[in-house]
Amino acid sequence: MSAEHTIATDREHALTAEVLASFDDTPDPRLREVMHSLVRHLHAFAREIRLTEREWQTAIEFLTRAGHITDDRRQEFILLSDVLGLSMLTVAINEPAAPAATESTVFGPFFVDDAPEIPLGGDIARGAAGLACYVSGRVRSVAGEPIVGARIEVWEADADGFYDVQYPDGRSAGRGRLISGAEGEYRFWSVLPAPYPIPHDGPVGKLLSATARGPMRPAHLHFMVTAPEFRTLITHIFLAGDPYLDRDAVFGVKENLVVESLYHSDTPAPDGTHPQGGWASITFDLVLAPHDRT
Repeated sequence: MSAEHTIATDREHALTAEVLASFDDTPDPRLREVMHSLVRHLHAFAREIRLTEREWQTAIEFLTRAGHITDDRRQEFILLSDVLGLSMLTVAINEPAAPAATESTVFGPFFVDDAPEIPLGGDIARGAAGLACYVSGRVRSVAGEPIVGARIEVWEADADGFYDVQYPDGRSAGRGRLISGAEGEYRFWSVLPAPYPIPHDGPVGKLLSATARGPMRPAHLHFMVTAPEFRTLITHIFLAGDPYLDRDAVFGVKENLVVESLYHSDTPAPDGTHPQGGWASITFDLVLAPHDRT
C-alpha cells in the first residue's frame, strides 16, 4: 500500500470518526444509536464504491426530483423505499411473533385516511372499472375467536390499473371503510383486482428503467385492520395465477396471501343480485395478532 493511499484512507476514517463524535451527546439514546449506525454504514458505502462527486450530485438531484413530485396524493419516497425492498424488510423486522396471524405486507403510496364508510355488503367500487367482485370473510384472533367492531380499510386499483387518487377529477372509488359484524364477519362489493404498473413517470420509474427492472405489480387488494387489544394489520391479498406473482416490483407477495377467485356467470350473488356480465368472489379471513405487552 502506497504512502499516499494510507494518508487518504486515514483521512477518510478520521472524517467518519469526527462525524460520529458529533452525535455523541444526542439526548435520545435511540436517536443516537440510529445516527451512529447511519453514518457508519453511509460512509462505508461511499468508501466501498469510491463514490464520485458527480454520482453524489446525481443522487441529490434524484432525491430532489422525488421531493418535487411528492404531494398529498402521491408519495415518491415510499415508492422508492418499496422498489429497494426497504419497505418489505421493515415489515419483516416488525412482523409479530404469531405464525397463525395473517402476514403483513407493504402499505403502498395510495392510502388515504378519509375513505367513505360503507355498511356490510356495501359497494366500495362506486363506478370503478372492472368485473364486479364480492369479497367476504371474518376478522378473528389467532385463537379463532371473532373480532367484533374491527375497523377495516380497503383500497385497490381499477381494471385500468389506476387508483382513484391518480385521476385528476377528485373521485373516490375503489376504497372504503367498514366495521366487522357480530360474528367478526365482513363483506363488500368491489371490482376484481388487476395487475398494474407502479407509477413510473418519475425518478423511481427512471431508476427501474436504468436497472432493467419492470414496474408491474400483481393483482391485489389492500387491507388495513385495526381493533382494540390487537396489532394493526396491513396486508394485501393477491390473485392466484397472476403472471407477476414472482416479479412484484415492490417484493410484497407472500404465499399465504395468494387467494383463489371464482367466476360466477348465472348464479345469483349472496345478496340476491345478478350483476350484469357475471361476478367474481373472493373469501379470505383476516387474522389479527394480539398486542405484545412485554
